[in-house]
Amino acid sequence: MSKIQQTLSIIKPDAVERNLEDNIKKIFTENNLGIKESKKIQITKDEAAEFYKVHQSKPFYNDLCDYLSSGPIVVMILEGENAVVANRKLMGATNPKDAEENTIRKLYGISIDKNSVHGSDSIENAKKEIDFFFKN
Repeated sequence: MSKIQQTLSIIKPDAVERNLEDNIKKIFTENNLGIKESKKIQITKDEAAEFYKVHQSKPFYNDLCDYLSSGPIVVMILEGENAVVANRKLMGATNPKDAEENTIRKLYGISIDKNSVHGSDSIENAKKEIDFFFKN
């Protein structure tokens, strides 16, 4: 049973730097994920640390925080049927080398770290992540 959901998507600094925002947004909209809200922001390392807190115990945590705060990012609320799963499928595997053809990370990812996009991994995290960037 499908239902309309929202999920968070981030176009990361490497993709913003290469002016890929429109290409990536087009992939979402062509695959029935509406962009409900979108904004380009720059976050601090502290904000990145808060956002990625769930990964705090992992060895890549510090690099992740440095990277996400290294340049402008585009944060979006995507909306559509089963949006969390749909977005993750469109993004492809974390490592672009392992990603399926025509996924965002296969098309634009540079490395496992600079993989162009982030997407929420569950409905619960989507809500938290959307609130993190779009709390009014």
